[in-house]
Amino acid sequence: MPKARLLIYVAVTVVNLTAIAVWIWTAKRRHLSERPTPADGAIGFVTNFLDTLGIGSYAQITALFKLRGRPDDELIPGTLNVGSTIPTFLSTLWFVSTVSVDPVLLACMVASAGAGAWLGAGVVSRMPRRAIQLFMGTALLIAACFFILSNLGVSGPAGAAMDLGGWRFVVAVAVNFVLGALMCVGIGNYAPSMVLLALLGMHPIAAYPIMMASDGVLIPVASLGFLKSGRFAHGPAVGLILGGAVGTLCAFPLVDAISTHLSLMRWFVTLVIIYAAVSMVRSAYRQS
Repeated sequence: MPKARLLIYVAVTVVNLTAIAVWIWTAKRRHLSERPTPADGAIGFVTNFLDTLGIGSYAQITALFKLRGRPDDELIPGTLNVGSTIPTFLSTLWFVSTVSVDPVLLACMVASAGAGAWLGAGVVSRMPRRAIQLFMGTALLIAACFFILSNLGVSGPAGAAMDLGGWRFVVAVAVNFVLGALMCVGIGNYAPSMVLLALLGMHPIAAYPIMMASDGVLIPVASLGFLKSGRFAHGPAVGLILGGAVGTLCAFPLVDAISTHLSLMRWFVTLVIIYAAVSMVRSAYRQS
């Protein structure tokens, strides 16, 4: 096993175990006893099932939370980050071990995403409610645009490379830093990563280990910031983890069929995201 890939396994394991340990400690210290509802688990199952197939989960989780009115808007970024740790950890281990992509590129993009997430979580955890609503509404609209580009097949020609060199390597690592920061306000990195890597000439399947491993580090890193600030909902986050872990495992056997079975689902998800984005922005302006 290449050293870079081994380092990724170690880094992903350490940061995820650290995030879970800090969560347990935080729950005991702050006496967090809210229990997850069946709806929390269902949201976790469905969104992480789709996440593993490449659709992404952040925009969908945000949309579903907003549609049902729980948790409060300012708690959504922290809740979806904390609740996505274990499902993403499972996806990272699976994709990194089954898809061969340049380990140096993979390690550098993972590191840049983690650095971006740490910066982003520090900013978002101190933002007021209205600012979060505006940022998340905008984030959802941006995510919807990426979904539309992907659905229409205009995200750029698919390449065949499994690595990058020169300026393409630098661009990929730099953009992944930005995507890591934006994850903290609800912009999932799957659609943007697929568009970016396709434009740089990489094979579509190469996006999977890169985006999964990036999430495997940046999500627990971002979670540490939200756990410190307390800006998350304990019960819904637990539901996301429980349902999400099952959904992730159920999706693994279906990954090879994603390109032929999920077109209609992508359009449905896009419409839900747009509705939630408009609703989020309207809520922000009602408070002004």
